[in-house]
Amino acid sequence: MSITQKIMETVAQFMPDKEPDPLLHKHGFIGKPFSRVDGRLKVMGEATFTAEFKIENIAYAALVYSTIAKGKITKIERSEAEKSAGVLAVITHENVPKMNDPATYDPAGDSSGSANSDLPILRDEKIYWNGQPVAVVVAETQDQTEQAAKLINVEYETEDYDVSFDALKDTAVPPKEVMSEPPEVKIGDAEDALEKAEFKIDNIYRTPRYNHNAIEPHATIAVWGDDDETLTIFEPSQTIYAVKNTFVKMFDLAPERVRVISPFVGGGFGGKGGMWWYTALCVAAAKAVNRPVKLALSREGVFRVVGGRTPSEQRVALGANKDGKLSALIQSGVTATTTHNNFAEHFSFPARHLYASENFFIGQKVVFLDTVANTFMRGPGESIGGFALESAMDEFAFELKIDPIELRRINEPAKDPTKDTEFSMRNLIEAYKRGAEKFDWVNNPPRSQKDGKWLIGQGVATAYYPFYRFTATARVRINADGTAIVQTAAHEMGMGTATVQIQHAAERLGLPIDRVAFEYGDSDLPESSMAGGSSQTVSIGASVRAAIEKAHRELLALAGDDYDSPFSYLKYDQIEARNGGLFSKKDASEGETYASILKRVGQDYVEAEETSAKPYEIMKYSMGSYGAQFCEVRVNEESGEVRVSRFLGSFDCGRILNPKTATSQFRGGIIMGIGMALTEETLFDERRGRIMNPSLAEYHVPVNLDIPKIEIIYNDIPDEHAPLGAHGIGEIGITGVAAAIANAVFNATGKRVRDLPITPDKLL
Repeated sequence: MSITQKIMETVAQFMPDKEPDPLLHKHGFIGKPFSRVDGRLKVMGEATFTAEFKIENIAYAALVYSTIAKGKITKIERSEAEKSAGVLAVITHENVPKMNDPATYDPAGDSSGSANSDLPILRDEKIYWNGQPVAVVVAETQDQTEQAAKLINVEYETEDYDVSFDALKDTAVPPKEVMSEPPEVKIGDAEDALEKAEFKIDNIYRTPRYNHNAIEPHATIAVWGDDDETLTIFEPSQTIYAVKNTFVKMFDLAPERVRVISPFVGGGFGGKGGMWWYTALCVAAAKAVNRPVKLALSREGVFRVVGGRTPSEQRVALGANKDGKLSALIQSGVTATTTHNNFAEHFSFPARHLYASENFFIGQKVVFLDTVANTFMRGPGESIGGFALESAMDEFAFELKIDPIELRRINEPAKDPTKDTEFSMRNLIEAYKRGAEKFDWVNNPPRSQKDGKWLIGQGVATAYYPFYRFTATARVRINADGTAIVQTAAHEMGMGTATVQIQHAAERLGLPIDRVAFEYGDSDLPESSMAGGSSQTVSIGASVRAAIEKAHRELLALAGDDYDSPFSYLKYDQIEARNGGLFSKKDASEGETYASILKRVGQDYVEAEETSAKPYEIMKYSMGSYGAQFCEVRVNEESGEVRVSRFLGSFDCGRILNPKTATSQFRGGIIMGIGMALTEETLFDERRGRIMNPSLAEYHVPVNLDIPKIEIIYNDIPDEHAPLGAHGIGEIGITGVAAAIANAVFNATGKRVRDLPITPDKLL
């Protein structure tokens, strides 16, 4: 634990609970199923994504990728490319503009940097992974730059390299930390308790590499000002301010001279959570040719330079007596990372917080590979760790002859099992109860259900994702015409951020929803937190609440200066916002509209900007989103084909702010979980360190025919300690899905698959 965390935890112990949010149980706009405000733009093709911005005099760039895993460039022949039609420049390590070392991202949410790797790409002749950019070609058109890139010839001197996860896993070492937590948790003696347990299981589970494959491939447009001291970047980013601060440092620019614009992001899932080197090279190319430059990666290019999820090998061992209460819980294993990013994907987090046990050993190790940097991918850690843990719980229930839902109920903890802190909110058993009733859950014996050639089975698994909140800043302007604008440099990736914050602000301001606007996606706006860790809604929500409260206090002060005003004797805690203004809580007739107040004091608007408080609630309580995933599969007995025929997710995520957008989020996560379980796998050549299926033709994401009707239900019970009573929902949907499918496959076939994806060859 870092010194900062220790200080925060100590402070949190003495922090009184905040005053309850007056909107916590109020149902006006919040909780209603509004359609997304950006929906029509997207359906009509009018939403402008990064590669679609029309910039005058723009040039186009393409990358050339290394074909070796490690070594150095001995010769790079670019003369033919430079003579090719339309070419403006060929940039290599020999002529690249000066760039400082990048500032890497901070998992704690700090925005000082965003780079996923600290490597000096294109600043020397060294090669660090197969697919690393070795040259940038800039030309007048996209076709010209792609043609010229094919004319560059690169010669290499190879060095010994480490790219085989399987060959190196026995050399794994503990990382310094895992998402700011220690890599190991020991309570009691879990190995001894396992040995003495009457019932036990001890198995290995494996997950492969995965890649994000958002609908919008990565792209950048870089525009330098005439003075070479001003930079504008159009970038599909989940971390606008962190990207801005990275380029401030890389090019020695004043912060006010760098602007990042990102109005729409066509899917991110963590792949756009940090800066990858194509962005820096686009900026350098624009500087070199003294023109705006667009660099849009091909689908293959995304695979080459944008990292994905690490492979993992995990051991889960459980021990108990016949009552089913765990006496030992062990989850340990190995993931891969690189020396230049060192991200240990935290698969151990579900085991730290889900089940009570007398003894724990939870530990992680990493191996260091010469590959593109791995990074966050939807439900990082929890999705792969949940597959192993929840598969093991199902296996243990079968061993104990206990219904798998009952086994989870038996081991439901009263407090966080490894932190020993109170839960701020946890209604997981209720989610299981409601889900089981809706799904018509029956614990049938394996291979007991059949429809012709199809074996049928059902499975369940727990979904878990931690609660995160980061500080953010928002600005609110209340106008004399009775409208309001809320501004913050947030990100919209299709999850409905703008819609929910308009609902929130309208309700808190007491204005009609069509009188409130939300501006985002621009680093010239107040600094928001990243769109990651399912944290953005509550992070922005806390800052919007703080800004509106500040604006209301200023309005109260303005109105109260007039002795004829109904506010002249009212204090802040005696008023509330409704009917387009501020009114007494006790006397509905006492109050005044915003328009009336501002007109009377001669102002066109009142504006306030405020930063939310630090997230002490995370230090004081164990906070998370939970769910129960119910799955039915059909397995063809002759071909081994697996089809998900029914799926239901029952969630416990605090208050649901917009049921329509929330349901879409839950379903999206579940669909990614189906892909994780059955179809997706990044095929990796462990001889050369090269990804072998860098296209959507060969990397198989689930399509419409792979997806059944997905039912979503939720508890909708507010968490009194969270902003708006809400928890994150963006990533909880994927967690537990792969395990639920694996458990259902076992129930259908009697065969246990512990190595994802579940393909026909593993069932025949």
